[in-house]
Amino acid sequence: MEREANWPGPEGLIPALPKDASNASWHTRRFLDEILIEERIIGTHVADISMQLWGKRFASPIMMPAFSHLNKAGLDHSPIAETIRIIKPFADSEKIRAQMDFAVRHRAFAVGIDIDHSIGTDGETDVVDGERLGTLTDRDIEGFAEFAHKLGVPFVAKGVLSSRDAAICEKAGADAIVVSHHHGRLPFAVPPAMILPDIRKVTGKMKIFADCSVDDGRDAYKLMALGADAVSTGRAILPGLLKEGAPAVEKKMRQMNCQLKELMGYTGVETLDAFDATVLWYHGRHFGAE
Repeated sequence: MEREANWPGPEGLIPALPKDASNASWHTRRFLDEILIEERIIGTHVADISMQLWGKRFASPIMMPAFSHLNKAGLDHSPIAETIRIIKPFADSEKIRAQMDFAVRHRAFAVGIDIDHSIGTDGETDVVDGERLGTLTDRDIEGFAEFAHKLGVPFVAKGVLSSRDAAICEKAGADAIVVSHHHGRLPFAVPPAMILPDIRKVTGKMKIFADCSVDDGRDAYKLMALGADAVSTGRAILPGLLKEGAPAVEKKMRQMNCQLKELMGYTGVETLDAFDATVLWYHGRHFGAE
């Protein structure tokens, strides 16, 4: 067993969520839980959950999130796997470019920006670890996407939560977006699962990732049926990570992969490109049905 870290770490490492209706994570959890799944078992096959992404093969579409500050909980989180480096939207744009360059030189296979980490709870631009963050325009995103492409890697915009912003990101040259409310940064935020079908309608070649309240493989299934190409899970693996280290994470990921594969088998989804939103029901109606 690896050494035990401090859970939940120092104050502020895992931000406390509001205890009222503004808690977007509460709405997200409730929305996911109220999506039901119909069975399509005749003619089904054992599912293949492997994924190809930008020339690389992955065993599963369930990934780790853009973890930050794990060192403050006493963990060394040096990357040992394929990594997409997500960078804060620093007010100093040269710092963003420097971190993108550093990430690529240290073998990140894609880079991106936390575009929804611009505004703080005081309504001003946010400050993280003493660093002032900034807001981004469509031209900023276009410039950072071009810089990433010059470095030879794809560019990801994390924190998209509207079809408007998704369309802007695609036009600006982003290779992927992460549909997310950053675990409730925006009070009363729409659940990613709710907005995914609208975002899928306005995007073409751009990959769509999703996160927020992905607690098990069943949540992953629902998000992918609604339009995500892959998902990330964070808080679901944190307790085990901080208590028992990597073995606990591996156990959780194996469980999530089995859950995803199980539901794909029950619903006739043989591969990741074969999801069908009409297998889902919400309050008595099919998703995707006119």
